[in-house]
Amino acid sequence: MDLPILLAAAGAFFGFENPLARAPFLILLLPAALAHIGAQAENGKNAFRRGYLAGVLSAAPTLYWTALPVHDFGGLNWLLAVPCPVLISLVLGLYPALFSLVVYWATRTLKPLSAGLFAGLFWAGMELARGSLLTGFPWLTLAAAFSPWPAAIACASLVGAYGLSGLYAAAASLCALGLRRDRLGAVAESAGICLFALLACAGWYLLENPEPSASFANISIIQGNVDQSQKWDKSFQDEILGRYLKLSEEEIAGRGPELVIWPETALPFFYEQAVPDDRLSRSVKSLVSKTGAALLAGGPARGRLGPEPGQGAGLSGGKTVLFNRAYLLVPPQARESHYDKMHLVPFGEYVPFGEYLPFIGKLVEGVGDFAPGASAAPLQYGNLAMGMLICYEAIFPDLAQKRVEAGANVLVNLSNDAWYGKSSAPRQHLDLVVLRAVEQGVWLVRATNTGISAAVDPAGRVIGPTPLFVDARVNYPRVGLAAGHTFFHRWYGPITVAIGAGSLVLAVLVWLGARGARKSSR
Repeated sequence: MDLPILLAAAGAFFGFENPLARAPFLILLLPAALAHIGAQAENGKNAFRRGYLAGVLSAAPTLYWTALPVHDFGGLNWLLAVPCPVLISLVLGLYPALFSLVVYWATRTLKPLSAGLFAGLFWAGMELARGSLLTGFPWLTLAAAFSPWPAAIACASLVGAYGLSGLYAAAASLCALGLRRDRLGAVAESAGICLFALLACAGWYLLENPEPSASFANISIIQGNVDQSQKWDKSFQDEILGRYLKLSEEEIAGRGPELVIWPETALPFFYEQAVPDDRLSRSVKSLVSKTGAALLAGGPARGRLGPEPGQGAGLSGGKTVLFNRAYLLVPPQARESHYDKMHLVPFGEYVPFGEYLPFIGKLVEGVGDFAPGASAAPLQYGNLAMGMLICYEAIFPDLAQKRVEAGANVLVNLSNDAWYGKSSAPRQHLDLVVLRAVEQGVWLVRATNTGISAAVDPAGRVIGPTPLFVDARVNYPRVGLAAGHTFFHRWYGPITVAIGAGSLVLAVLVWLGARGARKSSR
């Protein structure tokens, strides 16, 4: 195995959160090594093959935690669970392979400076495609590696996470292509260094000149730390709900928040507003009416699929389904509104193409098969217009964009990462969530079952993060409510089209150019 492949794998592992040590800047070794592989390849097949190997070895160790839920909750033994990250990486490896192949074409057609800049555009297009195709999996994006450094991700407010990844990939590729040690290589290397400097300076400027908030809200989050194996056991319902009620009452008495947030599926039962005599539901409503604080809590819900799927309980006729719901209960009468999760977790909440693959089933246990919701409208309470993102909805830039377009002035992420234990997954998840706050220029409040719960300001600063697997209640007394929109939000459509169409068109052009150059050399 050659050095560039090892550097790509090491850069990805140590650049993202991992169990050993983390150095975010090392992630730049990944695009640099892949660009070097493409530039030095003898032919296209060699570039693709080595790029694919580098991609698989970069993703599999970093996604080691995907084996945990299928073993711990899916019932598979370790011999069957351990290959899961490898299987995922066999698909994800296709994207780095394409990147090396396209760089091979570009370096046969363009000068190093142009080839490096195009490499960055193609990287952005590659991440856009990975976040969209086959339900999307925008994990391990280049920009997410820099989330611990707010200045390094500030430019996501201008070009989005995919665009920022492309800029970092361009700078790294330019430096890699500069290794040819001639005048053109020196120009490319200098351009790469200048691009790094430009990103750093722009990041610091944006960090030091934030947009003012229109108003502020006092919000508290409750982290219940419920064992996943107990969550849906009816014998634990009273204990689980009692824990959340006790922590909430203490928090409201001590900090006086106007809103208390519980995590995804914190309610271990079906909260039905239509059943006022239900003992568990009454105790939840009593918290709101007694304390005067609003409650936002996740829980499962039953409904029927009618003419407009995803509208939730109360529809007549149709198939009975489940929704992953966020309930908002407001004082004084605990009046309810809700949001139903729209982008479901494949093989966790539903089986993709299930009608054709009935033998697969869900790989992790739950309370049933879920249906997607239909509305992205924010949940309203006072000055709060909360754009809801449940679980891994928060890793998709387009979903956050739609929430803010619909009028949200703050984003709320309810999640449950208990499936993954004390692994790198919760931090990797948070790193992606941070980018949504920066892209949209809004505060994001995140409540999770076992951590990491936190608030994220529009600059990407993580405020008050909770430890993993502890009971916690955290107050954020000045959560800013957005007054305006970022450049990225305003120009989301053109930026996305430019990345997607531009990378595809230029890839075809460099392929045609490389093909023509090969024919003329025969």
